[in-house]
Amino acid sequence: MILSVHGLNKSFDGKDILRDASFHMEKNEKAAIVGINGAGKTTLIRLIIGELTPDDGEVTFARDITFGYLAQNQNIDTENSIYEELRKVKSDVIELEENIRSAEEDMKHLQGDELTKLLDRYTLMNEEFKRREGFSWKSEILGVARGLGFLDEELSKSIKNLSGGQKTRVALGKLLLQNPDLIILDEPTNHLDMNSIRWLENYLRGYRGAVLIVSHDRYFLDKIADKVIEVENCRVSSFAGNYSDYAVKKEQKRAIEWNAYVRQQAEIKHQEEVIAKLKSFNREKSIKRAESREKMLDKIEVLDKPADVNDSMRITLKPSCESGTDVLTVEGLSKSFGNEKLFSGLDFEIKKGEHVAIIGDNGTGKTTILKILNRAEDMDEGRITFGTKVQVGYYDQEHHVLHDEKTLFQEISDAYPTLNNTEIRNTLAAFLFTGDDVFKRIGDLSGGEKGRVSLAKLMLSDANFLILDEPTNHLDITSKEILEAAISGYEGTVLYVSHDRYFINKTATRILDLNHGSLINYIGNYDYYIEHVDERMSRLFGSGSVPGSNAQAGIMSDGSYKYAGMSPDSADEAVSDDKKSGGSQDWKAQKQAQAEKRKLEVAIKKCEDEIAVLEKRDEEITAALSDPEVGRDLSRLRKLTDEQNDIAAKLSELYDRWEKLNS
Repeated sequence: MILSVHGLNKSFDGKDILRDASFHMEKNEKAAIVGINGAGKTTLIRLIIGELTPDDGEVTFARDITFGYLAQNQNIDTENSIYEELRKVKSDVIELEENIRSAEEDMKHLQGDELTKLLDRYTLMNEEFKRREGFSWKSEILGVARGLGFLDEELSKSIKNLSGGQKTRVALGKLLLQNPDLIILDEPTNHLDMNSIRWLENYLRGYRGAVLIVSHDRYFLDKIADKVIEVENCRVSSFAGNYSDYAVKKEQKRAIEWNAYVRQQAEIKHQEEVIAKLKSFNREKSIKRAESREKMLDKIEVLDKPADVNDSMRITLKPSCESGTDVLTVEGLSKSFGNEKLFSGLDFEIKKGEHVAIIGDNGTGKTTILKILNRAEDMDEGRITFGTKVQVGYYDQEHHVLHDEKTLFQEISDAYPTLNNTEIRNTLAAFLFTGDDVFKRIGDLSGGEKGRVSLAKLMLSDANFLILDEPTNHLDITSKEILEAAISGYEGTVLYVSHDRYFINKTATRILDLNHGSLINYIGNYDYYIEHVDERMSRLFGSGSVPGSNAQAGIMSDGSYKYAGMSPDSADEAVSDDKKSGGSQDWKAQKQAQAEKRKLEVAIKKCEDEIAVLEKRDEEITAALSDPEVGRDLSRLRKLTDEQNDIAAKLSELYDRWEKLNS
């Protein structure tokens, strides 16, 4: 074990963030931390690396363990070039190599004891250099830089002139080159294109050390993780396997927790009814038993109600009218910025009902295509034709459709003046904006919050052709899954740009790969694309032009989620076998349980009826005994007294029987 997290508690301003958080990591283990935005993932990481101090609990690293941490955003401020900054990580190895070269020169001029001493030192330096794989430091730096998307000619660029995303990639490269025993990464794929993500997947999967990742990239987690650590409702739970394994086990765990909660609530209600009934018997023995049950009830640790599945957002996207069959035709589309040509002569068509994803490396012009279609950018050449009755709804990742000075309520009401207050509030509530949240300024919202407002406006539009630019950016996994369900069930037409491979896999019916300035068509989802991209690229551009390979991608199919490792056909057979072997027995057990329940209910009802009859007769005898006439009739008095004693004995037995039946 290289890392132990035990009993961590952390709160801010009286609000619990983590309660009794515990997990551990083994050598070479690859673990992912998942949870909705605000759940406490980054807080947990900061506690682990020592940036925060826990209110209680401890974080323990094994002796001599080294770790490296990459935060989401980096601000490297230096005059160094990219290559110089990466080279700094290997400075001790480079210095060792220089000392070896210097020793070789000195040995030419020494003799006797001095030469012997230098030879001994030279041997030790070579052994250390070999142990640290010093001969490969140059190729290692270039391999990491290229893998993270830097071209060789870009390595001379000054760090200070890079974008925030490029600086984060440099910081990631430096961390990978350090080769610590434990790599800790917070959203490492945010600034990487698909090829770089695929390279990083392979790198981390083969890394000779442990990796701890915070990420919303489910495809990435499927490829890397062999353990998932979930942060939910201030609690931490561990699941063996990758993200798909976790998703299945999470549903099973949620079902178990829900059933336990329902059973406990039913038992609490039952015990409260028994206590009330025992007290109503108004007997000393029954009251004592009721008090005893009350004490036992007070000692029960009441289970928290489990959160509903995907209860955070509900999105329904429905076109107001149908378009014609031909939704969009693009011919000869070209665009350049200065001397930089993005693409030229692009031709493609979109038909009604298609869900088409445009993919490609950063900077190839994917977002530019969407902006041109939405008239937010001019084209150099080409022709764009929208079909009959096509109404476009545009989702802009930069949220230019929003107005920073307006409140959320004003943003919706101004765009859709026919909506009343209740309808506006209900719409915003569907996207997690409730109460006074609706009066927040757009300019004060986070990127994820702005994304949800943009989606709310899109939902209210009359569009039947959705054009979406990175719709899952800044959304947590739960929100992504809900958006996936909405897009998958959308009967209109969708064209979108996304780096989220899991989202593409779930929603795309066709993929357009913008590569080498051309669009290459794949009729299928992302798994289909990965299966055919190498062959298609080699045929079009020759061998060696494809950054990735088939082995680098592909996730478990829907059919294999329940029966891991099986094909869909064998999974169907497994389901069928389950039904054959267990269905009949389950039905018999269910019928038997129902019969026993009815039998118990009849017995309780019969017992209660007998108690009611005897209690009524007891009250009648008590009333009769208070009559002076009965008191003067000794024979009748004795008879009534004997009957009442007999009733008391029978009631005592019935009370005991009723309590036993209700236990």
